[in-house]
Amino acid sequence: MSEARAYMPKVTVVPATLNRFTAAPIHSTRKRRVAAYARVSTNDEEQANSYEAQVSHYTRHIQENPEWEFVSVYADKGITGTSTKKREQFNDMVQDALAGKIDLIITKSVSRFARNTVDTLTTIRLLKEHGVEVYFEEQNIYSLDSKGELLLTIMSSLAQEESRNISENVTWGMRKRFADGKVALPYKQFLGYKKGADGVPEIVPEEAATIKLIYRLFMEGKSPAYIARFLSSCNIPSPAGRPQWRPETVKSILANEKYKGDAILQKTFCTDFLTKKMKVNEGEVPQYYVENSHPAIISPEMFEAVQAELAKRKRSNHRNYTPHCFSGRIFCDECGALYGSKVWNSRTQYKATVWQCNNKHLSHTHCSTPSLRNETIEDGFIMAINRLLKNKDEIIRVCEKVMRKRCDTSGLEEEKAGLQAELEVTCGLMERLIAMNATTAMDQDEYNRQFAEYEARYNETRQRIADVESEQKQRIAKRGKLTEYLETLRNQGLISSFNETLWYGTVEQVRVTTEGNLRFIFRDGQEITV
Repeated sequence: MSEARAYMPKVTVVPATLNRFTAAPIHSTRKRRVAAYARVSTNDEEQANSYEAQVSHYTRHIQENPEWEFVSVYADKGITGTSTKKREQFNDMVQDALAGKIDLIITKSVSRFARNTVDTLTTIRLLKEHGVEVYFEEQNIYSLDSKGELLLTIMSSLAQEESRNISENVTWGMRKRFADGKVALPYKQFLGYKKGADGVPEIVPEEAATIKLIYRLFMEGKSPAYIARFLSSCNIPSPAGRPQWRPETVKSILANEKYKGDAILQKTFCTDFLTKKMKVNEGEVPQYYVENSHPAIISPEMFEAVQAELAKRKRSNHRNYTPHCFSGRIFCDECGALYGSKVWNSRTQYKATVWQCNNKHLSHTHCSTPSLRNETIEDGFIMAINRLLKNKDEIIRVCEKVMRKRCDTSGLEEEKAGLQAELEVTCGLMERLIAMNATTAMDQDEYNRQFAEYEARYNETRQRIADVESEQKQRIAKRGKLTEYLETLRNQGLISSFNETLWYGTVEQVRVTTEGNLRFIFRDGQEITV
């Protein structure tokens, strides 16, 4: 027993002299360096007032504490809390803390710090490793407290769930507005409209003139690249207010249905409320097509004519849409190929530009159609259009009669309405069949047979609706071209010199025969050979 007592350990406690988080002496009188973080998620007036109030409050709160040394108030304005990537002030604060400039960060609540659970915990742990504490006023949580991380995990998860609920409510509200046909345009970068007093888009005349110019130049054969250069040279600002136009901007304007007074809503959607990543809607969520939602700048006929021309150019394998008015309109009657411009005697005083079949010198064709000078085509057009204009009253009368008959879409509208009703009935039958199979013991072979029958009927009806809509657009586009053509004839007298605008407004194409004749085919189908 006495031998055991001789080996009993004696423990002497050596008190800690340094703070394990800050590495400063425990009894040090050095003030704690304190910063604050504030954030508001929108830029509206009410939130702006909140932003200023938070910055003022924390500045005063820290400076009034004699044990604290004021570092700064870091504040992000109009930034979402679901991600820290775009929050510059937040990231600057973290970097300063890691550099040893901050001991304590004060913020209002977990949701102000971050609504993303992963971001919150990752940042808190990183700061903790460097001895930096975060205090959340609303929840009374200190991150260096033993229970701090558990409470933060719970609270940040709740904040993230709150953000998800907000996102879903916003999405629901937007889709409800879409379903009600309410249209909102990005006015700051949308040429032609401004927000009206009643919230409905209102036309800006000066900008609308630019839109009409773009459509007219395109229908005259000009390419988007040419139109972009032309607008830039005229010092017309782009939708973003820049002096230089891009071809993609012109294409976007030409394809935007809002310029004819309609609107397709929900072209894109948010795939993740945390990352705010947007995706082009390819059928994942509903789209809404609103007709006559606001005043039109471009007539439906002109718009559909432009869409048909865009599709035609996209299908073409030729780079035939250049600034020259003859490009893409003259064809070889022998092989069907386009005529292209060629330069003869380029290094001599006899240099000349001619037009000839692009297949003329290919080994498998050797077309015999002749080459043509600009003057030959221009003179031929003057002769052909004057012949046409001599009988223009009769041509206009016949053309209007044909247009009323061939471009009428009322029958297609009725057919489309009937097909859509049939589609709804088929959908109802499919849903009822699925419900019956889920609640009663059906023969599965019979179920599959009926379902396949309904599905085939559904797909067939959908395809027929697509065909009807395509035919509608073609007729509207044709009506637009003919209307413009007839208006040109009404206002035009006989000509003595080549008129490029008249050429664009009347000629559909020219066929060059092997005999050297030019067969002019006009927009109404009239043909005149010279």
